Amino acid sequence: MNNIKNKIVSKALIIFLFYFSTISLTQEIPVNEFGLKVVESIETYQKLVELDSNKILVDLEKFIPGIILDIKYATTNNFTGTRLYSKPKAYLRLPAAKALKKIQKELKEKGLEVKIFDAYRPYSVTKLMWEFVKDDRYAADPRKGSRHNRGCAVDLTIVNSVTGEELLMPTDYDDFTVKAHHSYLGISEEQKVNRKLLRDVMEKHGFEILTSEWWHYDFIGWNKYELMNLTFEKLEKISK
Repeated sequence: MNNIKNKIVSKALIIFLFYFSTISLTQEIPVNEFGLKVVESIETYQKLVELDSNKILVDLEKFIPGIILDIKYATTNNFTGTRLYSKPKAYLRLPAAKALKKIQKELKEKGLEVKIFDAYRPYSVTKLMWEFVKDDRYAADPRKGSRHNRGCAVDLTIVNSVTGEELLMPTDYDDFTVKAHHSYLGISEEQKVNRKLLRDVMEKHGFEILTSEWWHYDFIGWNKYELMNLTFEKLEKISK
């Protein structure tokens, strides 16, 4: 009986220390001009990962070998007309990356696979985007931050594994019109089927839609993760 009580007390102590450490560390995260706590230092990020391994930002190219990236914001071919990322990289928090890996496996069994347009996005980039599109249906308001900033959102489509061609969707990526909305019906049956195929497989594995963008999916539980403003270069250095 005493052994059982000791185990219960030890477990309770571990849980208490975990939450105390997490709260203490969270209090160290600086608050920005909008009152948001945004992780700016790699040291703070590493401490958060030490406390919770699920918070690691996973390099999708390493985690899902062969995954196709088409990171528009690493080029000038995006709605801003400017290069927002220094290199084409895609990161997600570990649970979201694991879910995406299952999605890739399921689609490959059908001769299909995903193509990633964007994933984790530094908070500073969200602020820049807002200057071009001040409409929170299509761009995250920096006063709230983006789920991309939390490493829990992914922009993607489906391609044919043999040809590499994208399946026909309602619009191009980053089309800021009602045609990109999930509720929009003025499209072909092929576009409806493909949009539904993407939605079904994403929702099956723990993602949820953004109603105004057929390509954008948020991983359920995104609110457990901090807003981040770490560059890809910093993340690459510690992931080697």
